[in-house]
Amino acid sequence: MSELKIDVNRDDSLHEWADKLDVSPQQVKEAVEAVGPLAADVEQHLKGVRSTTNSERTEHSG
Repeated sequence: MSELKIDVNRDDSLHEWADKLDVSPQQVKEAVEAVGPLAADVEQHLKGVRSTTNSERTEHSG
């Protein structure tokens, strides 16, 4: 079974993945630059970034 890859050079692919992952196209591009084009790696990276940000916000808010 082949891994799904995100092609950030194709606008339709970029926007489709941004919608699927509930992030901006720019965030998808940055994640691909950080971890490579495999969709599973990008999703995991974005979840990690998001959870860190949310936990920091929670920590600072009270």
